[in-house]
Amino acid sequence: MLQTLPFNNHVAEYEAWYKKYPYVFKSEVAAIKELMPKGENIHAIEIGLGTGRFAKALGIKEGIEPAENMRALAEKKGIFVMNAVAENLPYKTLQSDVVLMNFCISYFEDLPEAFKEAFRVLKRGGCLIIGFIDKNSRIGKYYEDRKSESIFYKQANFYSVSKVQKELKKAGFKEFYYSQTLFHDLDKIKSIEMPLPGYGKGSFILIKAIK
Repeated sequence: MLQTLPFNNHVAEYEAWYKKYPYVFKSEVAAIKELMPKGENIHAIEIGLGTGRFAKALGIKEGIEPAENMRALAEKKGIFVMNAVAENLPYKTLQSDVVLMNFCISYFEDLPEAFKEAFRVLKRGGCLIIGFIDKNSRIGKYYEDRKSESIFYKQANFYSVSKVQKELKKAGFKEFYYSQTLFHDLDKIKSIEMPLPGYGKGSFILIKAIK
């Protein structure tokens, strides 16, 4: 289950953050696009899609979001959004080619169950793409040190790459690909930082796990 309270009550602050750091957003989108499967008939869903910023940029047409006020903004972007949580997805087994979890795993009440649900709804050969701030990275340490001062990160659980990979293996995923971006402090990112393979240098990490 996603902890929705800060996101439901502070939508304006959430949107303002992305306006303040436009090239952070563009760098993250570029990294996700690189890992997204290509094709006209790819069925993709986003879990915890917020106001639909990433879904819109990536061409994802549906997903779930439990925070009502964020869901309303996503729907205005033309995205079909259901009120649901990651641990109990309203999708059929073997339904999707891609499940995207971007900046949401830190708010799951049951991370292993969320990964199991993603595994269930994916077709064989489908992929779960997870985007998150590495706990051990430059930005991850910055956020961790200031959790008590933040509206959005006070309740967040930051994870290392090894922890996320461990839980993905438990859920049944066996094949993994990694990408990374955001190589500087947020205020110093003034252009798109193109992704590099692997992890350990960038703060924003993507793991593509194949079913």
